[in-house]
Amino acid sequence: MNKKMEKYNKMNKDELQKELKELKQELFKLRFGLAMNGLDNPNKIKETKRNIARVNTALTKIEIGNKE
Repeated sequence: MNKKMEKYNKMNKDELQKELKELKQELFKLRFGLAMNGLDNPNKIKETKRNIARVNTALTKIEIGNKE
């Protein structure tokens, strides 16, 4: 298992939802910063998008687990 994914698999649903909200805010700020004056590290946008996907995956696993 991916070490980055392990972090999210250990969180509960509330923590994941909070993390998702924070990541979406960070992505907004990065996109805004890119549009205004550029970024020092444009790869940060890609990494943030991937982290959002990881959190969504972990939330889906919890949802599926609760249905069974």
